Amino acid sequence: MVIRLIDQSGASAAFDYLQPRDLGEATTDAALENGYVYDSIPAGRTDHIIEHDGSPYALTYSRTYRYVSLLRWHPIESEMQPARLAPRRDDIWAAPRSARLAERTVTL
Repeated sequence: MVIRLIDQSGASAAFDYLQPRDLGEATTDAALENGYVYDSIPAGRTDHIIEHDGSPYALTYSRTYRYVSLLRWHPIESEMQPARLAPRRDDIWAAPRSARLAERTVTL
């Protein structure tokens, strides 16, 4: 469904569709508990990665494998600083759990 949305309306429409499924701390806690935490945006050779400037989200998708993943960067607590606008290399990326469950095609 989201791949079709990307094809018809572009990646921004997919961001708009998936972002409300991010439940904030509940999403972060679920990602930490289930091991969906990455040092960098996970992507394979067939993946497209889209990031919006200043947004904490990254969208990855593959038409070949028919999946979409929305990830949100989360600063490491010991290095949290106010007003960070962009993710840094040492931040972690967490896939919102509700997006994974809603799509059933999101696998990384």
